Parts: sequence; structure tokens; C-alpha cells
Amino acid sequence: MKKIETIVVAVDFSVGSDAALEAAIELARPLGAEIHVVHSYELRVPTMMPYEVAIPQSFIDETRNAAAAKLAVEVRKVSDAGITVHSHLADTPAASALASTAESVGADLIVMGTRGHTGLKHIILGSVAERTLHAAPCSVMTVKTVD
Repeated sequence: MKKIETIVVAVDFSVGSDAALEAAIELARPLGAEIHVVHSYELRVPTMMPYEVAIPQSFIDETRNAAAAKLAVEVRKVSDAGITVHSHLADTPAASALASTAESVGADLIVMGTRGHTGLKHIILGSVAERTLHAAPCSVMTVKTVD
């Protein structure tokens, strides 16, 4: 097995992502691995023809600034644990953001939380973890939490 030197962690500021970040820290510390913390704040707005829906730039900026502030808190947790950390803020779907970040930084592992939805909730909400597994250029570890 290849040595784990670079870990990408998905954060969405939920209980599940808190657990994933803690797991990544615990993995990285003895291995001397660095952590890349990734948050995606994709803004999806349905459009209906013939009307075009536009998101005001001020709303996009406020969303990005709020996400960046929350991401900084997560990054500090890793830094305070004495681990080299980098932050990545994306406005694309989470699975795509994780896969592209993992590829660009040469990640050995992606760590992410999962809520463990089943049945109709899974069908309706989908699974970022499942999509990440398909797109990832490296291994993916999920940390399960139940709502």
C-alpha cells in the first residue's frame, strides 16, 4: 500500500463533516501527512423558459464570503493540531470539487462524512459520497454519521 502523504477532506459544516475532519487529523498526525480541506458551495438555481433567473452578484459574493469564513474555522482546527493544511473553496458540485482537488494535489486519500441516508431520502438527495467514489483519482474513506 502506498504511503498516505496527502489527504483531501470534504467539509460542509455538518456533524458528519466534523467527524470526517477529526478522522483525517487522527490519520494525518502519525503519518506526517498534509491535509487539504475542501468546501463546495454550488448555487443551483432552476431556470424556467421563457424567464431567465439571475442570481445577484451581491448574493454570490455574500455566499462565498460566508463559506470562506466557515472554512477558515475548519482550517484552524487542522493547523492547531500541528498539521500542514491548505484550503480550497469551490463553486462546483462537491463530488467534482473533491475529485479535481485530489487530482491536482496528488492526494492519496479523500476523507468525507456520510449521513447514511437510505431509501427515498437517498433517491431524492443523492449521495455526494457515491458520486465522489466514482470520480475520485484515489481511495475514499467515509465516516458514517446518522441523522
